[in-house]
Amino acid sequence: MFGINHIKFDSMTYVIHYQNGRVRKEGRGLSFYYFGPNSSIVAIPMGSNDLPFIFNETTADYQTVSIQGQITYKAGDPRQLAEQLDFTVDNRGVYKKNELEKLHQRIINEAQTATSTFVQRLGLKDVMRSAKAVEVNIGEGLAASTAIRLLGIEVLAVNVLAVRATPEMGRALETETREKIQQEADQAIFERRNFAVEQERRIRESELNTEIAVEEKNKQIAEKQMEGEMQRATSTRQLREMQVQADIAVEEQRQRLIEQAAANQRTEAETQGYVLETTLKPYKEMDWKLLVALNNNPDPRFNIALAFRELAENAGKIGNLNISPDLLDSLLQNPSPLHPGQPDVRSESRSSNRPDTRR
Repeated sequence: MFGINHIKFDSMTYVIHYQNGRVRKEGRGLSFYYFGPNSSIVAIPMGSNDLPFIFNETTADYQTVSIQGQITYKAGDPRQLAEQLDFTVDNRGVYKKNELEKLHQRIINEAQTATSTFVQRLGLKDVMRSAKAVEVNIGEGLAASTAIRLLGIEVLAVNVLAVRATPEMGRALETETREKIQQEADQAIFERRNFAVEQERRIRESELNTEIAVEEKNKQIAEKQMEGEMQRATSTRQLREMQVQADIAVEEQRQRLIEQAAANQRTEAETQGYVLETTLKPYKEMDWKLLVALNNNPDPRFNIALAFRELAENAGKIGNLNISPDLLDSLLQNPSPLHPGQPDVRSESRSSNRPDTRR
C-alpha cells in the first residue's frame, strides 16, 4: 500500500538494503519495511552449493578422456559478490535475474582451465590413474584464480568422481590389461609351481639333514654310552683297588695290633715274672722246714705227713717201721676239725693236683 512493503529473509541469506543508491541496512536473516520506489534489495545465499561438472579433455597422446566430478563452494564475501553479480530481488523475494547460472559457469570455466593445463601434460594411462592429482590441481587452480577471488567465492571441496576414456579406447585398454593380467596369472602359476618344487626340494633336504642329524646324535649317544661304561669300569676298578688297599691297611693295622698286644703280654708276663721272682727270692734260700714251721699248721695229718717225709728221707737209717692199719684208718675217717679260717689242706692239695680242664 502506497509503495510501502514488508519483506523477510531466512538466516542463510545475506541481505543488503539500498535506498537512493546508499546502503541503508545489511545482515543475515533481516525482516523490515521499505519504500519500494527508492529501494533496492540484494539477497546473497550464504549456504554451500554443489556444482557438478564433466569435462572432455585431450591427453598428451591425443586421446580423449572424460572427467566427472563436483565442486562445493559458498559465498565468502557477500558484498563483493553483490558488486560483481546482480542478486536483486523483487518485493516477493524472487531474483530478477538468474545470476547463479552465470556464477556456476565462471567457476566451471576456471576449473576446466586448470584441468586442461594438467591433463595435456600426461598420457592416457597416467590421467586415468591420477584422479586425486586432478582434484588437487583443480582446487589449487580455483584458489589461485583471480576471477574467483574477485567474486568473493570460497571453494570448500573439489571431488573427481570418475576419469574415463572413450568406449573404443576403454575396450582396448581392457584387452591390454586383460592380457597383462593373464600373463601375470600365468607367471603366478609358474612361480607357484616353481615355488612348490623348490619347497619340495627344501623339504627333502630338510628330511635328509634331519636324518643326518639323527644319525649324528645316535653316534654321539653311543660314544657317550661307551664313555659312561668306561668311566663306570674305571670307577669300579678304582673302587676295588681302594677296597683292597683298605683291606691291606686294615690287615697291617691288625698285624701291628697283634704285635703290640703280644709285646704288651710279653712285657706284662716279664713284669709279673719279675714281681714273682722278686717276691719269692727271700724264700728261695730258706729251709723248707723253716717254712713249714712258719706255716704253723695245727692239722695232725699235716704233721704226720711231715713225719712220713722225715722217715722217707732217713729211710737208710731206719731198720724196721710198723704202721698199724688202724692208725691210717682213723686218720682218713676221723679227721680232726680245722680251726676257723684255716684252709682245707686236702681240698687245696687235691685241687692243686687236679689238671686244669679249662684248657
